[in-house]
Amino acid sequence: MPVSVLVGLQWGDEGKGKIVDLLSRRMDWVARYSGGPNAGHTVQVDDETFVLHLIPSGILRPGVRCVIGHGVVVDLDYLAGEIRLLEQRGVEVEGRLYLSSAAHILFPYHRWLEELQGQDVRVGTTKRGIGPAYQDKMARTGIRLHELFDPRRLRERLDAELARVEMLHKAYGKPMPEPRAAAVASWTRRYSEIGARLRPHIVDTVDLLNAAIDRGDRVLCEGSQGTFLDVDLGSYPFVTSASTTAGGAATGLGIAPARLGNVIGISKGYTTRVGNGPFPSEFPAGFGDPFRKRAGEFGATTGRPRRCGWCDLVMLREAVRVNGAKEIHLTKLDILTGIPKLKVAVEYRIGRRKLFYPPVDAQEWSECRPVYADLPGWREAIDGVRDWTALPGATRRYAAKIGEWAGAPVRLVSVGSGREAIVRAPR
Repeated sequence: MPVSVLVGLQWGDEGKGKIVDLLSRRMDWVARYSGGPNAGHTVQVDDETFVLHLIPSGILRPGVRCVIGHGVVVDLDYLAGEIRLLEQRGVEVEGRLYLSSAAHILFPYHRWLEELQGQDVRVGTTKRGIGPAYQDKMARTGIRLHELFDPRRLRERLDAELARVEMLHKAYGKPMPEPRAAAVASWTRRYSEIGARLRPHIVDTVDLLNAAIDRGDRVLCEGSQGTFLDVDLGSYPFVTSASTTAGGAATGLGIAPARLGNVIGISKGYTTRVGNGPFPSEFPAGFGDPFRKRAGEFGATTGRPRRCGWCDLVMLREAVRVNGAKEIHLTKLDILTGIPKLKVAVEYRIGRRKLFYPPVDAQEWSECRPVYADLPGWREAIDGVRDWTALPGATRRYAAKIGEWAGAPVRLVSVGSGREAIVRAPR
């Protein structure tokens, strides 16, 4: 089967960018199926660090073609800037990047609405306007990329949307950050110009990808965030607005579910999340603060500190189940070096009940208490190891146990930030 799906098994930030970059060596296409410019995928290539927010990190592999599907909401200013920066750093984009003509556009007024309605405060979002952009999509009022090519139509659509935004600001008793008429005029010019520059990249990506699959091309579908930020399957309401699980690849790219083959799940050797919401295995502050600094757990998009905790097998078990993950890639194991005893949450307790999967209700989830199993740690540095048998026995046992208890084998571990800091487990 030529189609693979890569999905985060936690709350995002699992290191998908690095794994996409690794897997891209064997791929013809990498296609992003959900999210917006809130996805910060970091890849270290030699001495250079690339942080990509919209373009799949497969673009860093020469010859690989990349797709941004209709399941993504596209901030055109971010995208144009990202293309420019890649080209300035010698990465060829022309003829290798394709955007769905049906993808929805994220405009500045979406950021206004997020701040106006306080969504960023309630959920701890990246303040990029992604939630309101998805709201418009579901309300059937969104503006799509193909509408950039008719300036009169674009002006009419922007005027209608900004009339609604203006009414909302009045209802909240606040002025619009920019007068409506001025915004319509300037944005029509600006986005028409960006659309003209991007026109060679904007195509029917459903047809493009399905034709590629028909030819036998190898396609990697790249998700954003992680399983428990999925709008339906995550820790609602502390979630993103998109379908982040493996099923989102079918709806966000227009690939039939039957054509999706291997689902690869990504998890850190511990757990992190950004923003509010339940987190049973979270470290106490006295341990978590120094751990966060040592691990560099700060958002690639916002720089916000991430909450950190022990590996949660209750979550991973559910994520493997709902995604159909056949294997796990475990990242940032090197961060755990030097911790004498490693804990993993194997079940939850709430009152007298035992839970082996997370509850649907986020409030109930926040009341759960983890039951830990202890595994021995290791002292030896592992960042220079490239062979499985050269890893400390405790490292190998830790990875094996996580795979066993989660329900899918660990096939690869990441032992450092470098591009080649990867160790493959024997099959």
